[in-house]
Amino acid sequence: MVTRNFQGKTLPLLGFGCMRLPLLPGGKAGDIDEKSVEEMVKVAMEAGVNYFDTAYPYHAGESENVMGRVLSKYPRESFYLADKYPGHQIVDEYRPAEVFEDQLKKCGVEYFDFYLLHNVFENSIHTYNDPRWGIMEYFIEQKKKGRIRHLGFSTHGGLPIMKEFLDKWGEHMEFCQIQLNYLDWTLQNAAAKVQLLREHNIPIWVMEPIRGGRIATLSPQNTALLSPFRKDVTPVEWSFRFLQDIEGVAMILSGMSNMEQLKQNIDVFKEEKPLNEEEKKALFQVAENLKNSVPCTGCGYCLKDCPKGLDIPNLLSIYNDLQVAKSYNASMRLEFLPEEKKPSACIGCGLCSKNCPQKIDIPKALKKLCGILSEIPSWAEISKERAIIAEKARNEKK
Repeated sequence: MVTRNFQGKTLPLLGFGCMRLPLLPGGKAGDIDEKSVEEMVKVAMEAGVNYFDTAYPYHAGESENVMGRVLSKYPRESFYLADKYPGHQIVDEYRPAEVFEDQLKKCGVEYFDFYLLHNVFENSIHTYNDPRWGIMEYFIEQKKKGRIRHLGFSTHGGLPIMKEFLDKWGEHMEFCQIQLNYLDWTLQNAAAKVQLLREHNIPIWVMEPIRGGRIATLSPQNTALLSPFRKDVTPVEWSFRFLQDIEGVAMILSGMSNMEQLKQNIDVFKEEKPLNEEEKKALFQVAENLKNSVPCTGCGYCLKDCPKGLDIPNLLSIYNDLQVAKSYNASMRLEFLPEEKKPSACIGCGLCSKNCPQKIDIPKALKKLCGILSEIPSWAEISKERAIIAEKARNEKK
């Protein structure tokens, strides 16, 4: 098993993500097939994959319970357990102490090896910074007490949000989990995020290495671009090989839903086979082919004459992301903007397009973006629904 050193600890480069655990036939999110999880954990541990990543809302709150029971069969020092505080969710009040104690109890442990502030993004950063809740202060104190061995954060936010959070709390952050894959290297500006974390000497944890399955299969056209370099290599392996070669990456999390996926991933991580420059070039061409995007370069020429003062490059970046996959991870970055800064505020004057070197029809793209957003459930709705489900589950167990 390929490993990385982290503060004197030997970590497997492949981590076991617990957001997509196997379900019982016909089951809903919380109906986890615990027997299958037990079997997968056994195989993972035997292969050296002993890092497990769960979170408060995963599987309607059941991921922590199941992983706690399954991992209780192993000596505590034989595995690393990561959990997260759900400050990204929308609730009436935030209770870090109550949630943390509940998480420790559900997982059956006295401490977490790794603990994250879950998804610091354009809206949740205000929650994490709000002195009313004392979230950051509480978890920094828990680290001092040894109940958290390593404190970090995850983010689906943009680069400015990462910079803002690191400027305020960076001295306390030991690792950062970002969405990173060869498609998002440019699509979500992941390359710049990687560079930012390097500048802060913060090790990188990878989530969504296969883009939620989006790059797990490729068209014949894209397969033909890669096949001359490595015969019989799956798209999944290409994705992992790309990540293994990025400086600063210390953990690659994969949400594995069945034994076949687990064994395939273990095989890939038995050894490192870095990509050469020609192979990376071909892979980035595949990424470009996967995009159904407008060719915005972020030059900002469109900004000076916009009568509404819209952050057009940011809006187009999110538009491109949503063209690949209609996910609330991207749309939630827009949801909490003031109404006058949302894409719906565009009056279609076209002054932006006249200044655009790429000749993009920006009003048309923003109108399409509004249409896409109307098809995606809002993060506020999803978050409140998850909070209700979690609260109901807690009450039922009392």
